[in-house]
Amino acid sequence: MIGIFDSGLGGLTAVKEIRRLLPYEDLVYFGDTGRVPYGTRSKETIIKYAAQDVRFLAEFSPKAVLVACGTVSSTAMEEIRDLFDFPLIGVVEGAAEAAAKQTVNGKIGVIGTSATIKSGAYTKKLKEISSQFVITERACPLFVPLVENGFVGVDDSITRLACEHYLADLRAAGCDTLILGCTHYPLIAKTIAKTLPDVKLISSGAESARKLQEKLSTLGKLADNSNSSCSSNCYGKISYYVSDDIESFSQSASLYLGADMDGKVHRVDIEKY
Repeated sequence: MIGIFDSGLGGLTAVKEIRRLLPYEDLVYFGDTGRVPYGTRSKETIIKYAAQDVRFLAEFSPKAVLVACGTVSSTAMEEIRDLFDFPLIGVVEGAAEAAAKQTVNGKIGVIGTSATIKSGAYTKKLKEISSQFVITERACPLFVPLVENGFVGVDDSITRLACEHYLADLRAAGCDTLILGCTHYPLIAKTIAKTLPDVKLISSGAESARKLQEKLSTLGKLADNSNSSCSSNCYGKISYYVSDDIESFSQSASLYLGADMDGKVHRVDIEKY
């Protein structure tokens, strides 16, 4: 089993890619919808929340946990990795590597929550790859609430205005590649793309799924159905858990994943962990 967690809906961007890359893996997803967003919290609070999220997923005996949250990945990975004996994979490394490969002019933009941008994690990783990169970072604190409240349509004027406001600096800097440093942001990627045409968008969620695949392959822990009694269409199971309202999460997840979520989402009291 692979565990995945995020502060809310955003981690579903990783789930979608994991399901494509690793179709035979069982997945357990936790969205901390009762405490979203994480990006405005102190580091101490982020560490506390992340540790509780992983403790919950640990009950399912995962072979790895994907930290599908840009805020946690950029501010708290060291601290929470020390608490558990299974691999934890964040979203920073894969996205930075993908952006480094994609950029032509060496000007890379990074958008994320306030905590992510304050951490400088993406810039640090990119500079490790090449000191010649010119990095422009921008915190976009309204993006997560907009996504969580369903303003994800390409014609939603409030999201379009937020994009124009936040992304002007990146346009002025001449960035040809943009890291969506929060897994919520791919859910408004079409609006971002309209604001920054001809800029390559890097999904941190999708890239982290590829890093997860690499890690499990290295460990020899990839699942397959070669010894299964089921047909070639027998895929792994997915369970979804949230810390707040099931209905609103189910509706949004159904739209994004293109699947009926009725009865598949469960509520958990995360404070117990």
